[in-house]
Amino acid sequence: MDTHAPPQADADHLTAVLRKSGALDRGRVVAATVVHTFPTILSKFHRLKLEYEGKTDAPRHLYLKTDLPGRPGAEWNGGRHEVAFYTTVAPTTPPGLLPRCFEAAITEAGAWHLLLEDLTDTHFIPTQWPLPPTLAQTEAIVRCHARFKAAWWDHPRLGVDIGAWPSQAEAEQWMANLIKQYGTFADALGERLPLHRRALYERLFADAPRLASRFRSRQHMTVIQGDSHVWNCFLPKDGTDTPRFRAPETPRLFDWDSWRPAVGAGDLAYMIAMHWYPEMRRHAEQPLLDAFHEELLTGGVKGYDPHALQDDYRLMVLWETIRPIWQHAAGIPPAIWWNHLERIHLAADDLGCRELLG
Repeated sequence: MDTHAPPQADADHLTAVLRKSGALDRGRVVAATVVHTFPTILSKFHRLKLEYEGKTDAPRHLYLKTDLPGRPGAEWNGGRHEVAFYTTVAPTTPPGLLPRCFEAAITEAGAWHLLLEDLTDTHFIPTQWPLPPTLAQTEAIVRCHARFKAAWWDHPRLGVDIGAWPSQAEAEQWMANLIKQYGTFADALGERLPLHRRALYERLFADAPRLASRFRSRQHMTVIQGDSHVWNCFLPKDGTDTPRFRAPETPRLFDWDSWRPAVGAGDLAYMIAMHWYPEMRRHAEQPLLDAFHEELLTGGVKGYDPHALQDDYRLMVLWETIRPIWQHAAGIPPAIWWNHLERIHLAADDLGCRELLG
């Protein structure tokens, strides 16, 4: 057990943070011990055990999330991005959709951290990656995404102080960088990237300005998670076979370092088409899209019918074919992006996504 606490776990600092958040009404933190530490690909988590002076109902455990030294993607600014999420989006998101964040901070030098609610006693991650959850569990996750997205659907703050819409110049530079990354990607794969997939990329790059009109419309847009795989959602330990969770415990979405205002179906394309092999995807895809749409309507979304969702989903699956390219460029391990590449192209073939190209 690693008992060396990071500087952000200083007892006086935690006392101040918990008092400011309203979680500590009396007493103070006298000690914080790291009881568990583990890395992800891009960050590091520390589970903290807190000891208090006097009786209090304040949290006995917290999770501290920090940057991971030596991580891939040196230019990645996800930590800064996630701090922005918890300081701008989370405070006005309806309760029961996210873990509570007690502090989100970043220094001028770029060092960042989050102090998050520890849901260990009430929630769990449904399976160990890469094993998919059950269909009922996945539906619960999809409905949670829909409730979150409904809350931010066409919100007037989108692109104002909640994220930013890219300018034309920024979009063109992004595409130029992507095409350059693709050249390196294709050269590295050689014959392992078949001619018909190379042709899809060439047509996608050529047709990108027209396809991007869906984004430029700024209609039926919301906040997306960006890294919306099923293992970035906690499910309640009780009632996990009931998709329509309500109080007292509900699924909670976490890991928001890739959030942005965008087309909501993008999170579904990444969750389902990118991660599932054809047989399971074909069986579950439509029921999950139907559940997502039903929950959007329950959340007050209007003027967005099932056909619009289907169209958006197909378009987002097409765009998701580029994700393995930039993952390769960022140094993400092939164990991740190679499987993504295969599955997303199989999904694009099944859904006729080439028909969307000029």
